This record gives sequence, structure tokens and C-alpha cells, in this order.
Amino acid sequence: MITVRLAVNKRQIQFRSAYSNLQRPCVRTLATSTSGNDGTKPKGTSYKHLTIGVPKETFPLEKRVAATPESVSKLVQPGFNVQIENDAGLASHFSNVDYEKAGAKIVSNEEIWKNSDIVMKLRPPTMEEAAKLGDKTLISFIYPAQNKELVKQLQDQNATVFAMDCIPRTLSRGQTYDALSSQANISGYRAVIEASNHFGRFFAGQMTAAGKVPPAKVLVLGTGVAGLAAIQTAKNMGAVVRAFDVRPVTKEQVEAMGGQFLEVDYKEDGSGSGGYAKEMSKEWHAAAARMLSKQCEEVDIIITTALIPGKPAPRMITKEMVAKMKPGSVTVDLAAETGGNVETTVKDQCITTDNGEYILSSHYYFCLFQGMFWQFA
Repeated sequence: MITVRLAVNKRQIQFRSAYSNLQRPCVRTLATSTSGNDGTKPKGTSYKHLTIGVPKETFPLEKRVAATPESVSKLVQPGFNVQIENDAGLASHFSNVDYEKAGAKIVSNEEIWKNSDIVMKLRPPTMEEAAKLGDKTLISFIYPAQNKELVKQLQDQNATVFAMDCIPRTLSRGQTYDALSSQANISGYRAVIEASNHFGRFFAGQMTAAGKVPPAKVLVLGTGVAGLAAIQTAKNMGAVVRAFDVRPVTKEQVEAMGGQFLEVDYKEDGSGSGGYAKEMSKEWHAAAARMLSKQCEEVDIIITTALIPGKPAPRMITKEMVAKMKPGSVTVDLAAETGGNVETTVKDQCITTDNGEYILSSHYYFCLFQGMFWQFA
């Protein structure tokens, strides 16, 4: 078991990656045996004596749920007791009846926190929810660098926390549990769909008797999981796709999907740890700004996905660059929740600039609020 520990006041809270010891073969089935290979009784608590609770998410506009009826049935099969808060999955089109058919029990929010040995969530718990957890087990996104007070409270309570966002994304055996990438993949796809909905022309070029229609030009900034999903979707829809990233190593991936990789006239590698990008120098940013300013004059759609763990999203498109875009152009900012890559972004809103461009912000706006919540779950 890989364990990442954050020391606070000489005490520790453990953020454990939820997969088997890397020295052993990865086992993806839940064991139900009551005795070891040598006939001895195994250590720990039997599944039938453990209760897993799934509360309804309370973050504003959040429509996802931490467990689907399908995943509940897989927990019930080896013996876990599963409790789902009343209407927890309703926004994702999972009814109480669906969960009951899968073997779960529908209970109140109070019963979830009181009777569950393990609580499964998506958003980090509020301070009030953390207090209800006590010294039990939580499986959720935590983002410890951004939620230091929450981390300290959980540590003071001696809670056991499995932080899904702390799983090493670059280890092949950890990728099965890489919830960050699975969510980002859907975000990238949906970003293109929403952009096409606001864009006033075809994505693919056409030649008709009435004349020629040029293909849309799409620029994707940041070629991680979300960016690559956006590139693939836009390319499949017939657009001309350009992409840019501070990590030169992603050039091959972009070109393999049929995109054109843009480069700045300044040599600096932005590859950071865990597959993420790092902060770049002022000189590099100046060179990148010149290149991006020119691209804004040419492209029709810009989709930005650039993030730096534990820090505000890097500002890549200024309001002056947006002003250079053609009327009817579209920008989609997937980094809006951490400050945004586009200066004109307004979190969780779709706005229109004075020049007639559509500015869409936050993957939660157009993925969760516009119909992709079932796929997210």
C-alpha cells in the first residue's frame, strides 16, 4: 500500500492510494473468504460488519453522486452494507428504486454520517460534514494543498482518508483508480460539444454547389487528458485543430491525433511531476503571449485546460487577445474553478463580449449542468 503522509503538528493524516501493494499482482476482485490459506482467521473486519454510506453532494450546482446502482451492486455482492442518502442520485437520473434494486438501503443524511463505517463522496467534505465523520473512513477528493484547515480537522479526529486526487496518475496500476483523468476526459469531450453549439458554422469544411465552407479552426491550450479528449473530438467533427502545451513531450501525442503542435520561440521545458505542468519563466510567458496573440486572430474556437496542482490556473489568454478574435468566436475555459486561463472568464457562466465572442467557463457549467452528469457518475 503506497501512503502519502502530510505532517501537521507532529501528527499525521494518511492519504492512501486505493490500490494493492505494488510488489504484488493487482487483484481487482473482492475476497469473501473467512479464513486464510493456512486455515487461520484473517485480520480485520468482515465485509458484512462494514457499512458504506453515500451522502448527497451539497456543493452548489453539483449533480454527481459518488456511487451508481451498478457500483453499489458490486459492493453488496461480497457482503458490504450500503446506505444511500434519500435522492442522492436523482440529479444523475438514478432513483431511490434503482439503488434499492441494487441492494442499498435508502436513509437520511443524519443516518449516513452516524451509521456508516466508510463514507464515499465526490467533493471534499465541509467542516461540518468532517465533524460528523469523526474517526471513521472517508473516500473522496480532498485537494490537501487547497484545504489545509480541512486536513488538520480530519487529522485531529484521527480520521482515515483515501484522497482520490492523490493517487499517482503515472503508475499503470494506479490508472484504474484515476478518477481525475476519467472526469477530465469527459470534460474535454463536452467542451467541444458546447463550443459547437454556440459556434455559428459547421466544424467540417464543405464543398457545395452554392460555394465552399471552410472548416472551423480550434485551438486547444493544455494537452493533458482533457486537452487530448478535446483534440480528438474536434478532429472527429472535421475541424482544423491546433494545440499548445508547455511540455514538449506532448507534441507526439497531439500529432498522433491529427493536431498541429504549436511551439514558442523560447526553449524551456515545462514538464512537472505527476504528468502536470510547472510554472514557467517570465521570458517564456512573453514569447508565448506573442504566439498566442497571433493565434487568436486566426482561430474560431479556443478551449483551455491548463492547470498547476495546488496553485491558481495560469493566465494564458488576456482580454486584449480575446478582443482580437472574430465576432462569433467561442472560448471554453475548463480551468475556471481555479481562476481560469482566459482573463474574460466568469466562473460558471456563459457571457458574450462586446466584440461578440461567447465565453463559456468551467467544466462543471457545461458538463454537469448541461447533461453529462450521468456519464460522470
